[in-house]
Amino acid sequence: MKDKVLFIGASGFVGTRLIEIAQTDFDVTNLDKQQSYFYPEITVLGDVRQQEELDQAMAGFSTVVLLAAEHRDDVSPTSLYYDVNVQGTRNVLAAMEKNGVKNIIFTSSVAVYGLNKVNPDETHPHDPFNHYGKSKWQAEEVLREWFNKAPQEHSLTILRPTVIFGERNRGNVYNLLKQIAGGKFAMVGAGTNYKSMAYVGNIVDFIKFRLTNVKPGYDVYNYVDKPDLNMNQLVNEVEKSLSKKIPSVHLPYPLGMLGGYCFDILSKVTGKKYAISSVRVKKFCATTQFDATKVHSSGFKAPYTLSEGLDRTLKHEFVNEKKDDVTFVSE
Repeated sequence: MKDKVLFIGASGFVGTRLIEIAQTDFDVTNLDKQQSYFYPEITVLGDVRQQEELDQAMAGFSTVVLLAAEHRDDVSPTSLYYDVNVQGTRNVLAAMEKNGVKNIIFTSSVAVYGLNKVNPDETHPHDPFNHYGKSKWQAEEVLREWFNKAPQEHSLTILRPTVIFGERNRGNVYNLLKQIAGGKFAMVGAGTNYKSMAYVGNIVDFIKFRLTNVKPGYDVYNYVDKPDLNMNQLVNEVEKSLSKKIPSVHLPYPLGMLGGYCFDILSKVTGKKYAISSVRVKKFCATTQFDATKVHSSGFKAPYTLSEGLDRTLKHEFVNEKKDDVTFVSE
């Protein structure tokens, strides 16, 4: 008999891929405020802000995977981050208590570490810089408090992924790949800065790995696919996958920043938002790396290398014929 697992918030990018690989081994139900395009038959409509809905949905399950979150940069009002990410977590735990559910896997974020940290591991002090990161940290604290009430019975896994990319995703990595693939890309700086990334096919496989090995205890994991690529290597990966030469234009960092400031001024004058800004230029040129030693020495073997994940994504988005036009916005 398969274990009954409730996925909360699995109608989106990561959840859809997780259902795809988990439903053969587990009896899966998805609770989400949005209907699932691919798995409507196992989806129940519900909201983590509604305690009664959670209480009813939780009956009969042994494990919860909590994916639901407010994560976009432009969420308004900002109180939504805390209503969904923090109070929503409290509501899920209350429903678990009422239904005798002892196991939970929670997707947090490397945003809890803050900006410009040097390769932080899981023990690095928290220092979130935005409401998303702050709300994720507060949710983690709520979960740790719950775990500590009965550490011999409760099972808690906290997963902190870096930026996730993959087929159908329409986040920052997709936008960057699209620019490179289209030849509308200028490298600001030397291109030697490294970026930690995670392929969705590997993230979901790790969640499944943890589901298969549920036992009492607490673990937190950064998730990054290693080794990290620098920006020049990323351009090379795109060239290799698409079998095309990408025009190589390098702008000196000061010139790139000047362009960013010009767009900042233009944005203030016109009231419009532009794809280029001084903040985005800074982020692009920064090294953003996270330590993932723990996850890759846990017995888990990622099914795809980072290069394979990029190749699969690029082929799906820019080479292969599309069967449908379903996409997910995750940033």
